[in-house]
Amino acid sequence: MLQGGMGARAQSFDDQRSKTMESMTFNRRTFLKSTAAAAAVLPTFNILSQEANTIGPKDDQVNAAVIGYGAEGEILTDAAMKIPGVRFKAVCDIWDYRRKMARGRLRSLGHEVNVYEDYREMLDKEDKNIDCVIIATPDWMHAEHTVYCLEHGKHVYCEKEMSNRLEKAKEMVLGQRRTGKILQIGHQRRSNPRYMHAINRVIREAKMLGRVTHAYGQWNRSVAPFLTVRDRLNIPTETLQKYGYENMEQFLNWRWFAKYGGGPMVDLGSHQIDLFFWVWDCVPVSVTAVGGNDYYNREMNDNVMAIYEFKTKEGVINRAYYQVLTTSSRGGFYEQFMGENGSLTISEIAARGNAVQREVRDGVPNWDQFAKMGLVLPVKKPVAATVTSNAAIDVRVTAEADGWPLPVDLLKPAHMPHLENFFLAVRRNKPELLTCPADLAYESAVAVLAANRSVAERKTIYFKPEEFHV
Repeated sequence: MLQGGMGARAQSFDDQRSKTMESMTFNRRTFLKSTAAAAAVLPTFNILSQEANTIGPKDDQVNAAVIGYGAEGEILTDAAMKIPGVRFKAVCDIWDYRRKMARGRLRSLGHEVNVYEDYREMLDKEDKNIDCVIIATPDWMHAEHTVYCLEHGKHVYCEKEMSNRLEKAKEMVLGQRRTGKILQIGHQRRSNPRYMHAINRVIREAKMLGRVTHAYGQWNRSVAPFLTVRDRLNIPTETLQKYGYENMEQFLNWRWFAKYGGGPMVDLGSHQIDLFFWVWDCVPVSVTAVGGNDYYNREMNDNVMAIYEFKTKEGVINRAYYQVLTTSSRGGFYEQFMGENGSLTISEIAARGNAVQREVRDGVPNWDQFAKMGLVLPVKKPVAATVTSNAAIDVRVTAEADGWPLPVDLLKPAHMPHLENFFLAVRRNKPELLTCPADLAYESAVAVLAANRSVAERKTIYFKPEEFHV
């Protein structure tokens, strides 16, 4: 666990990777000042985009534990096991079925894990064996688990949303500050090389889109039955009650109950709404949301549409529209940013969006220069603009142009670069390397949780700047 004694060559290699990651880690409030500067470093970024977060030699081992081995915990664990030098020592889950599954899978892959029902027992018995903890429990327990681990000297990777209660998210930020340990929040797009390239390079540095005035995000899912299991797999009632659940329905479908989660707006929307903050480098001034419990008849809305207003540093109002729908999966999930010179469509699934489209009209700069710089891949010349003026009001229509694909893709599991970033920060004991530290994630948590409040109270929620800081 975090051993020394590496050879000179290995140390040099690891240092080089660390420096590379440090140079590639973009704070939300800092970025290169000019297109010329971006062009100067672009080749390095493109070449290293798939590897820049890797944490180095296997002999510099990091020992990890997991609290919450449900679907997301399994995904995170599987991704982390692909990272050289990461070894799992313990898994905690209140469900015996999942504990047995975790033990069998991890031991079959060479990880000698012990399993526990209670996280406090795990931390007590495994204290000297683990350096960090991955937390993938329901939202309502994130703060309790995170703060406990931090105060016991462990670095933490915690899934988003930080909490379904803002006061609990605050506790996480304060716990990190008090202990000085590393706390990464699971907004994995922050470490995705395609998103880093698109937002940091294409939008913010090169300003290919011109002034970005609007943003849009959606996550559409089809209606599906609530999760159930065979009776023989049920957690005993006394165990459920011990950990705050009344029955298996609440335990399995916690996202739909106000005590435990925040519905799809919090579960899914938090990923995408976070991007609005990243692109515009500011916090919103308001959110207006509507929604309904159209299918599941539970406590949290299954359909929500929200409009955020952001006042930029230039003093103008930008708007972002977001919808999370439970009806049909048509359209899936993606984000779009609309600028005066073009638009960007992007998604974690490249097939749903991975290109920039130029507005075909007079006054828009030629994008061939950006293709030569490596910011986008070249395409055939788009068709000329058409203007229709035979209506009562002059309507200008821009012909559809070919998309200019982004040259960067993710050839790893979606969560892996974010975990790599976390383990690199742990190895180096440098919180500044994190792409999504707790205080940054807290900002978007404020906005996401306010959307549900706007739906419930049927009114626009106006923010004060100080609300986004702890």
